[in-house]
Amino acid sequence: MMEEQKENVEFPGEAKESEGVAGSAASPPFYQRKQRCRLDCQDDNQKKSMSSSSDFSDPIYKEISLTNGHINRMSRPELRAKLAEFKLDTRGEKDVLKKRLKNYYKKEKLMQKQPANAENYYDYICVIDFEATCEEGNQLEFTHEIIEFPIVLINTRTLEIEDTFQQYVKPVINPQLSDFCINLTGISQERVDKADEFPKVLQSVIDWMKQKELGSRYSYAILTDGSWDMSKFLNIQCRVNRLRYPAFAKKWINIRKSYGNFYKVPRNQTKLSTMLEKLGMDYDGRPHSGLDDSRNIAQIAIRMLQDGCELRVNETLYDGQLMTVPSSVPIGGAPVPQMPGFR
Repeated sequence: MMEEQKENVEFPGEAKESEGVAGSAASPPFYQRKQRCRLDCQDDNQKKSMSSSSDFSDPIYKEISLTNGHINRMSRPELRAKLAEFKLDTRGEKDVLKKRLKNYYKKEKLMQKQPANAENYYDYICVIDFEATCEEGNQLEFTHEIIEFPIVLINTRTLEIEDTFQQYVKPVINPQLSDFCINLTGISQERVDKADEFPKVLQSVIDWMKQKELGSRYSYAILTDGSWDMSKFLNIQCRVNRLRYPAFAKKWINIRKSYGNFYKVPRNQTKLSTMLEKLGMDYDGRPHSGLDDSRNIAQIAIRMLQDGCELRVNETLYDGQLMTVPSSVPIGGAPVPQMPGFR
């Protein structure tokens, strides 16, 4: 869905996301703030413990540090030349190129010390970016319903898009799309009129994921562009259809948060268009098409994996509240998708 639309959406009875913290819910109840603080403190303490117990006296870390210092002094043409030498991508701004080269050297050095164990990572990442009914200005009382459900499947071993899923959804509360929505998404009234309602589409999604053996034979994680797709749009849609929230979608990777942390950039530089620009990539397709947006988000995720980023689940919906998943939590795939029961 349109980035500005997502950021401006407010839902009755729900707090708007805080502008100060990327992807965190604003002003949760006191007991949840206390719980979040406790989780964050545990995360910090574990990081400190891990840091102190790691053998950074090993000469290999000194080599990595010296190499990083050398890379910091390189010009953009020098960075591009060195990346080309290693057959790495040469697109992107200078800070991105430095990060890419540093991670390449670090990975090579550490692999010499101890081969990386790729078995602990997700086999697949499912990129999801919904399109929903909307009005110009997003009136508070307007209920947003999902009208396009796309999935782009990334194979994390080959770092390629392996398959895609797409179905349109018939809205029931506001069955007539606004002209603004049609122009924004490119989804016609005729298309949604002929589509199935959400419960049947969700069953098709689950059948497709099971066919791919996600959660059974292969581990996987969901990835989204921000917090809204899962914590807001899917959450509201399940309420509209009186469905329980599906267990397989309760945790996800917020790529905006991952991108900001990995490349050390502020929140205002983590919009889809900006991430693509900083990485030296162009948008491919029609903006605000759910499937095309998902494909472009997938390309950013692939580039980040290539640059050495370990994309991890970093957000969860817990008791209806958006919460951060500490980085100390071990990587674990989502469960086998199952159709949720009715409320």
